[in-house]
Amino acid sequence: MSKMSVADAAEYFGISKEAIHNRIRRGSLESVLEGDVKMVLVETKPTSQTKVQSKKPFVNVVNDKYYQFLEEQNVKLQQKVEKLEDETRSLRDQKEQMLIEERVKIEQIYRDKDEQLKNILATFQSQFTLSTPQPKKNETALDAEIEEVVYPQQNGVISLNKYLKEQVFSKKKRKKILEKFDARATKEERIIILGKQYYIDLEKYNYKDIL
Repeated sequence: MSKMSVADAAEYFGISKEAIHNRIRRGSLESVLEGDVKMVLVETKPTSQTKVQSKKPFVNVVNDKYYQFLEEQNVKLQQKVEKLEDETRSLRDQKEQMLIEERVKIEQIYRDKDEQLKNILATFQSQFTLSTPQPKKNETALDAEIEEVVYPQQNGVISLNKYLKEQVFSKKKRKKILEKFDARATKEERIIILGKQYYIDLEKYNYKDIL
């Protein structure tokens, strides 16, 4: 067993001084302090076996470099993994934000559509109740239309049904008169619409052109 300085041991094994220190830390080489100098304990062998043993330092050098390479690659891979994780979190947050914004837009669109539909229905219902002309009727509906409707008589106002009954018109004549009223109901000031009934004011207007 011989004592060598770190530099001599590195030259003896054919490796760097840093590799010598690494072996000392791992315990594969023994060392002692002589004063302030660290000496490496090296087992020397006969010269005849030097060639046989010469491969070991080379193998150790390769191993040291291989381990160092693996450590460097491991650090690089770890950095890539962390970067990918950060990008994944960022993309997930962006996706969630986009979904929230789209949901808000869709909800607002449906609210606007519902409000528009309500307004349209309210307008349509109001116009239909007050002034929408009634659909043309067949013979059976015509008979039902001519039934007496109770309406408070004011001056010359009378229901069209009652007037037609009083005139004893034929069904054909009644049908033609109702068709004329249906066609002019929303355009004629002379025709009063209440619900599904037409009313006329004989004292105020002349209806000879449609009666």
